[in-house]
Amino acid sequence: MKNFKKYGLLLIIATLVAFAAACGNGSSTDENAGDDKEGKETASGSIVVSGSSAMQPLVAAAAEEFMAENPDADIQVNAGGSGTGLSQVSEGSVQIGNSDVFAEEKEGIPADELVDHKVAVVGMTAAVNPNVGIKDISKEDLKKVFTGEIKNWKELGGKDQKITLVNRPDSSGTRATFVKFGLDGETPAEGITEDSSNTVKKIISETEGAIGYLAFSYFTDDSVTPLAVDGVKATDENVQKGEFPIWAYQHSYTKGEAEGLAKTFLDYMMSEDVQTGLLKDQGYIASTKMEVERDAEGKQTKK
Repeated sequence: MKNFKKYGLLLIIATLVAFAAACGNGSSTDENAGDDKEGKETASGSIVVSGSSAMQPLVAAAAEEFMAENPDADIQVNAGGSGTGLSQVSEGSVQIGNSDVFAEEKEGIPADELVDHKVAVVGMTAAVNPNVGIKDISKEDLKKVFTGEIKNWKELGGKDQKITLVNRPDSSGTRATFVKFGLDGETPAEGITEDSSNTVKKIISETEGAIGYLAFSYFTDDSVTPLAVDGVKATDENVQKGEFPIWAYQHSYTKGEAEGLAKTFLDYMMSEDVQTGLLKDQGYIASTKMEVERDAEGKQTKK
């Protein structure tokens, strides 16, 4: 009888321990599996994503759709620039850091601690106020415009308007990509500097003679004009074929291998639905569609 009581007590204790463990898991901010009304497994928890403003429209749209399918999940998407995203994910203050550039290209970033997830490709080009009078520019003239050597659009056959430069800050991956592949590494002259691509677009549209640079995903209306470069139009197809030079991978970095809700969301970003649907709708290119590839040094080769 004593043994029976002893084993019964142990069974009760084991049951209580298992119940407490299950309850404890529910308070995690990471992913917890649950079931929706149809019996499908859903995700829960919360993560923060920060970084590239060129990526923000895509990641925000994907997060919105993901949360609609997983109402217990919360994904906060912030911009701030690629440098911010890489710094914050390295520090562990966010779970995913978005970047237009390889982590190896940013000074002070421990790239060996980060895992790269190339979720898309984005083309970028110079954007001008629609009234400047040109739609195509040679790369040599583009460099002269941004370094201040050419100061008026009439020098290029455009309107008699003073050129106003609109730049992104040094931390911007969009700036780094444009400088590296659009200006061949030459440093832009001083001008207006704005943290957000949305603000850059607004300033260009409202300022006579203005020029800046934007990801293709921001050319959603006629408020700014994307420039062709050396006669090659800024299109997805020309980027895919390797004919248009200004493009970048859209990297989502995690500190170590992705886990929990971060992994579930990144898996969703790489899913067929997003890669062939949402991604194209938002103005991005699936990396699997590229006929060329680049390494961290910028060397482009045929696949």
